[in-house]
Amino acid sequence: MKNKNYYAVLMAGGVGSRFWPVSTTKNPKQFHDMLGTGDTLIQRTFKRLNNFIPTENILILTNERYNDLVLSQLPKIKPEQVVLEPAMRNTAPCILYAALKIQKMNPDAVMIVAPSDHWIENEDAFAADVQRCFEACAEEEALCTLGIKPSFPNTGFGYIEYEKESKVDLKSVKQFREKPDYETAKSFLDHGNFLWNAGIFMWSVQTIIKAFKKYQPEQYELFERGVPHYNTEKESDFIRANYAAAENISIDYAILERSDTIYVLPASFDWNDLGTWGSLYDKLDKDPNENAVVNGKILEMDSKGNMIRLPKDKIAVIDGLQDYIIVDNGEVLMIVPKAKEQEIKAIVSKTKSTFGEYYT
Repeated sequence: MKNKNYYAVLMAGGVGSRFWPVSTTKNPKQFHDMLGTGDTLIQRTFKRLNNFIPTENILILTNERYNDLVLSQLPKIKPEQVVLEPAMRNTAPCILYAALKIQKMNPDAVMIVAPSDHWIENEDAFAADVQRCFEACAEEEALCTLGIKPSFPNTGFGYIEYEKESKVDLKSVKQFREKPDYETAKSFLDHGNFLWNAGIFMWSVQTIIKAFKKYQPEQYELFERGVPHYNTEKESDFIRANYAAAENISIDYAILERSDTIYVLPASFDWNDLGTWGSLYDKLDKDPNENAVVNGKILEMDSKGNMIRLPKDKIAVIDGLQDYIIVDNGEVLMIVPKAKEQEIKAIVSKTKSTFGEYYT
């Protein structure tokens, strides 16, 4: 029996431009089967949460343009479970909006906010970690997050520094740290009390709303005015008229960095944010020459360490390439060295200006 007080908010509004040309503005990466498993990333994430959270208690936060994609890929949910943002305003406004909606449904709710496009290896361990945080959030005014034990000095993630002397599993957060340079990241690992920030948060609706009231009073007042309309036919009119007035600010800046009741649980599962083609390559099975292939088939000659994604059943002949990203979405073929994957955003921009936004 799933706990009726458990709720989830799935963040599914991003574009994922570093996974271009598969991920586009019209059809971002969360709606693609990036791993070749038969499930898209959002379907995989939904199933993971649905293992212990009631289907009707899972909300999908996304941009208006992706409403049909969400409903077609998640047939178990109702249209009212898709919470639509009429404007891009970062994570704080949409989390407050969702929390107020959930509080109106169930004042005793505890909720998880999670990205829709992450890869998690051990789903039972994930469920156990989340429920451990839910228990703490139900008992006290705690804001909880899951931290990932760093396996190398990654400069692409923010870090969470926790109190070193903490002996309990839920550790008091000392501070959130921005994405570091390489030397700083190395020093974080040497200290031993730093975790990667996975952007997975848990709290009771009462605690997070109280935090907004304290630290973001203007934001709180803006969205609190809509409470009589939430979960009714008048909700969309109120949101369309008021949402764009919200400050563009992340939940980290708005709440987490200001609060003194933040706790982090070091995750007991293996995790990858699937932020780049390189991070996807790391999680895929490889052939004897360390090539990772999704969907199609390759005839490989003297080619090693490549990340290859093709249309289903397409054959590619690859000769003499090493450590390349080769992606064909049917309309665009991209071939770039893995070492230049951070330049893909610039490539998308140049493609748009040269050939038009249809391809991006």
